[in-house]
Amino acid sequence: MNAAPPGSCGIGWRHAHERELLERLPALPFIEVHSENFFGDGGAPHALLAAAREHYELGLHGVGLGLGSAAGLDAWHLDRLAALVRQFEPVRVSDHASFARAPRRAGAAPLHASDLLPVAFTAESLDILAANVQQVQDRLKRPIGVENISAYLGWADDTLAEADFFNQLAQRTGCWLLVDVNNLVVNALNAAAPDPVAAACAFVDAIEPRHVGQLHLAGYSQHDGLVIDDHGSRVHAPVWTVYAHALRRFGPQPTLLEWDTALPPFEVLLDEARAADEVARAVHGGDSTRAAR
Repeated sequence: MNAAPPGSCGIGWRHAHERELLERLPALPFIEVHSENFFGDGGAPHALLAAAREHYELGLHGVGLGLGSAAGLDAWHLDRLAALVRQFEPVRVSDHASFARAPRRAGAAPLHASDLLPVAFTAESLDILAANVQQVQDRLKRPIGVENISAYLGWADDTLAEADFFNQLAQRTGCWLLVDVNNLVVNALNAAAPDPVAAACAFVDAIEPRHVGQLHLAGYSQHDGLVIDDHGSRVHAPVWTVYAHALRRFGPQPTLLEWDTALPPFEVLLDEARAADEVARAVHGGDSTRAAR
């Protein structure tokens, strides 16, 4: 993946901010949308996305492929994604290292859990994930990004370190890695790591920089002792610290500011993107000014 210059933080474009983005056309390097929100045929959603695509590069970030599902991929889902990619020619396409599809009982058709469930870090799980990633890439005729997830449980048979699991995936398939910095901090906090920032930075240090193609930032919340990756607030201080470390490790990378719940005024979202630009400029120097496309 080509490195992005400092000042490369885009935003997740959500329904509440659709009109304001198109009216204001703020200086952003790219916008990113959830692929599944545009799986319908034409209509207002496609018209709005086409209007935005005239001004911004577009990233498609999926939440439903279930790339780690032993039951395989849903053919309809992959068909709709392929059609969306053909129509809008996104600069990046990504999804998560998670599973979502499994049969309720042996011999039954797979059901979709509508969640990002964690895969086991084993050789067998890696084989499944790699095969599904390769199937998507063959269909889309491009490498895709695979994101590390926030996980609230682990598997007793894990045998591979998570970072090694991702390095092997990228090496085997040619996919690129979407490193979600917030997820790293959330997982470290939930694991009660003595130093969550150090634990998250250790993951960063174990990832091969040549595999990384994008970073994600978001906010988290705490409920009854559990840290939740809810994308519903400003980025927390530990995440900014790990983000700066990731930029030093991986070099300048396109970064996305995600905000999906308790959506703020549009200006707050833009302010967080500008804060990410300031971190990138502090790490790498240079001009972080962003030109509208």
